[in-house]
Amino acid sequence: MASNPTSTIDPKEAAHFGTMAADWWDPRGSSAMLHKLNPVRLAYIRGAIDRHWPGKSHDFEPLEGKRALDVGCGAGLLAEPLARLGARVTGLDAAPENIAAARAHAAPQGLAIDYRATPVEEVADGGYDLVTSMEVIEHVADPAAFVCALAGKLASDGLMILSTPNRTPLSRLAMITIGESIGGIPKGTHDWGKFITPEELTALLEQAGLEVIDSSGISFDPGRGFTLSDNKAINYLLTVRHRQD
Repeated sequence: MASNPTSTIDPKEAAHFGTMAADWWDPRGSSAMLHKLNPVRLAYIRGAIDRHWPGKSHDFEPLEGKRALDVGCGAGLLAEPLARLGARVTGLDAAPENIAAARAHAAPQGLAIDYRATPVEEVADGGYDLVTSMEVIEHVADPAAFVCALAGKLASDGLMILSTPNRTPLSRLAMITIGESIGGIPKGTHDWGKFITPEELTALLEQAGLEVIDSSGISFDPGRGFTLSDNKAINYLLTVRHRQD
């Protein structure tokens, strides 16, 4: 990795999400959609952890002794549960306002999370057992470089989990036409043209020496809310590891 890596952070995107910091933990605030998505994402992550590190599927802290890196952590919606699962967590976010909110929320709960307002490209340490990045790659300036940076932080036997919206007519309708009008998502949050299909993201991961070992869609059911699904038309999750040659 170069000594002066170029950040893939888009300053406009960082500023946009920084304005959401004050009410990030309000389930009815500007991050309400993330609060609704979080249980589904956590269920998927827990399943991936249990498959990758078998033997602790009934433990409260299956990540005990492991290091986790959450890239684009916001105010800690995922970083905090990962810490409760036993991991030593580092959370990165482009917006200093989000990092301040994350630290303020974690401190009273005794969660020792290493929050940094630092691009992943500038993180000196690597070898993380778990790398997560939820709803982030569609906001970066250079997705290919971002994926390479994530790959560089992952331990050789580690696990990476990503989620992002698909680029389909249905995702445009659900996340922008409806989501940013009556769905509570702040206007300007998404640029549909920057959404990445599963095939495109898989290709970027393979170019970075990684391989996809599992995937799932996230669908919306009016009666149950967000659920894991075979349908990847709106949003999807990928489980990734270093390519096994």
